[in-house]
Amino acid sequence: MYFGPTEVSQMRSSFDLAEKLTEKYFSLGAGGIKSHPYEVKTLIELREHEVHEKAFAHLCKYYVPEKSNTSENAGFSFYKVCLQDNRILDAVTRGGSFIKFAPLMLYIALHEMVHVVRFGSGAVDFEAPEEEKREEEERVNVLTRGILQPVADRDLNLVIDCFNDCYHIGDIFNN
Repeated sequence: MYFGPTEVSQMRSSFDLAEKLTEKYFSLGAGGIKSHPYEVKTLIELREHEVHEKAFAHLCKYYVPEKSNTSENAGFSFYKVCLQDNRILDAVTRGGSFIKFAPLMLYIALHEMVHVVRFGSGAVDFEAPEEEKREEEERVNVLTRGILQPVADRDLNLVIDCFNDCYHIGDIFNN
């Protein structure tokens, strides 16, 4: 299952709003989120290693060397948010009338933006050991819920509740 035109449009809107919320929360200033380079790709655009069977989105980090410089350290890193369309659409389908695409996508988009800022600023090591990654994932869930709470409506609150400390939406809506 891949996103259709409607989902792609809603996904873009979700990332636009997530950028604004992230910039405000982290007080990113003039460069905003753009000071942390990233791109968003859907399942149809992903390479094999970017597909993840147990997540709604998978963040990959890439390094782009500077072509005009001979130094190995010249260049920049950027992040790729790899959306797993099939898992997201499955959660919406299984969630019936409770979980809607737009609020779920906003949660996912903001969650990934928080990761991008935290990794990009050096607050957290992208290459951390697995246990630290699990702890960071929970910290990011807490931050995401807190950032969304002031703008949450009924549908978004249902998604936020699914990501609370007791259970996760993936555990509820996926086999």
